[in-house]
Amino acid sequence: MVSTTLGAGFMLVGVWQPLVMLLPLIAWGWMVSSVLDKHAARFFLGRESWGLVHLVAGLASVIAVLFMPVEGVAGFGAGMLVMIAILALDIGLFVAIANRDDRVPEHAHLTLDFKKWKDARDAKSSEKSLGTSKLQIQSPKKTRVPVPEKGTPEYEVRLAAEDLVLRGREARASQIDIMPAGEKQYAASFMIDGVRQAGEPIAPQQAIAVIDFWKACGGLDVSDRRRKQSANIAVSSESGSNDLRLTTSGSQSGLRLSVNFDPAAAVKRDLDDMGLLDPPQLGEVKKLINDPGGLVLLAAPSDSGRTTTLYTLIKAHDAYTSNVQTLEFDIEDAVEGVRQTGFDPTKEGADYATQLRSMLRRDPDVVGAAEVPDVQTAQEISKADLERTRVYASIRADGATAALQIWTRAVGDAKKASADLKCVIAQRLVRKLCDNCRVAYAPPPDMLKKLGLPADKVKQLHKKGGQVLVRSKPETCAVCDGIGYLGQIGVFEVLPIGAEERELIAKENWSGLRAAMRKKQMPSLAQVALRRAVEGVTSVEEVTRVTAPPKKKSDGKQRAAS
Repeated sequence: MVSTTLGAGFMLVGVWQPLVMLLPLIAWGWMVSSVLDKHAARFFLGRESWGLVHLVAGLASVIAVLFMPVEGVAGFGAGMLVMIAILALDIGLFVAIANRDDRVPEHAHLTLDFKKWKDARDAKSSEKSLGTSKLQIQSPKKTRVPVPEKGTPEYEVRLAAEDLVLRGREARASQIDIMPAGEKQYAASFMIDGVRQAGEPIAPQQAIAVIDFWKACGGLDVSDRRRKQSANIAVSSESGSNDLRLTTSGSQSGLRLSVNFDPAAAVKRDLDDMGLLDPPQLGEVKKLINDPGGLVLLAAPSDSGRTTTLYTLIKAHDAYTSNVQTLEFDIEDAVEGVRQTGFDPTKEGADYATQLRSMLRRDPDVVGAAEVPDVQTAQEISKADLERTRVYASIRADGATAALQIWTRAVGDAKKASADLKCVIAQRLVRKLCDNCRVAYAPPPDMLKKLGLPADKVKQLHKKGGQVLVRSKPETCAVCDGIGYLGQIGVFEVLPIGAEERELIAKENWSGLRAAMRKKQMPSLAQVALRRAVEGVTSVEEVTRVTAPPKKKSDGKQRAAS
């Protein structure tokens, strides 16, 4: 009797019903394994926990069909609807929770737009005949740069170009340069935390092909081998996305390409996070921002953070209550409320000083001049109404005193050059020691004496490591990739200019000016850098590298430069 009942129960399920049940289960299973599970693993969303949730949902959907209390086809249909609802709820729940998780960037949010899925699948199938690519490249017009077919020379160039950017990203480079390196040879170099690292040599033919490829991606004129050109593009891969600024130029020695990573992000800094000492320097700069009018010189060598400091100071002014304008060669980032003007030196009739003069005559409250490229620009600034207008003028100089000397020579009249000066802010960038592998040591007394540090107060300094002990065995530090440094911080010299300092500048009494600054007890650039070393932020070796006076050129080179 029991066997008859069981047999009757099995006969209630027809041959077609299990097949129908499999259809939504297969679709749901594909979605979970191909999309949801990979998404959870990529962004560390608790892959095992979500796997259990999916398993429970799948079992519940099957049970809903098999144990539906309604008999016949109607009962089976009702069970299938419940199954589909449970499976859809499982997918929807994952999407909703994952999209709200802070670990998932906005561009990686999941969507249930089936049309978008279909378009993506169609695009993927159409690309099967093309080569595979690690990077997706988006042109300035927001269109995707197609991948050439496998086996073609164009495809090989694309792979070489991608590899260069991927290596730079992996090495945390802020800039990649391809340029001639000797006779019939090119080389790539990577700027990592302000220090240029040499790459492998590149055959000239391949280097030029890679440069032309990136020029084409940016919509630049590939046939123009001399004029400076620039464009912004975007690249993305599974490991992340970047905005790239491409800058190309040519000379008698050959073509050159510079690739800057995320230029807008590089200039986004808060005033409190710049590296200014608090309170002496930070307080002085905040006081300066609230004091209208006057000229502020920003001084630093190339690649030492001048542009970031300019942007930070400009953003510290309220652009909605003040008329704030900038004149820049390359606009690094859009600043809300600020009128930013880009200067293109390649345009016919272009003149930086004339354009700046036109800007200053419109009675702005704040003006940022990203460069002072010639004496005409300095003279236009000195003639402006600086009692009303605050001007931040960025100058390439090794320090505050050097910037004042360059400024005075450019204006041509020391008294006029000093008349409206409010402050000089000089800076350098030092590399920060990697917290994971830095090495503490007790500095010898003679070293402290040479550095001017008190032996009774400085008991410990740090130097770069590059290795960590793993199970008592030294291994390359995974955080800094063995370099020993990770990131940079600014070290500053802030020199407020008052009546006494203006008189000394007008007389070009530079030794007297230095003495007056020491009397004010404003820390010098070298003193600030040493303080960061004592704090363990950087090393004495890095301080020496950054603050050492520049090497003097030979007389022959000086005459050639002049």
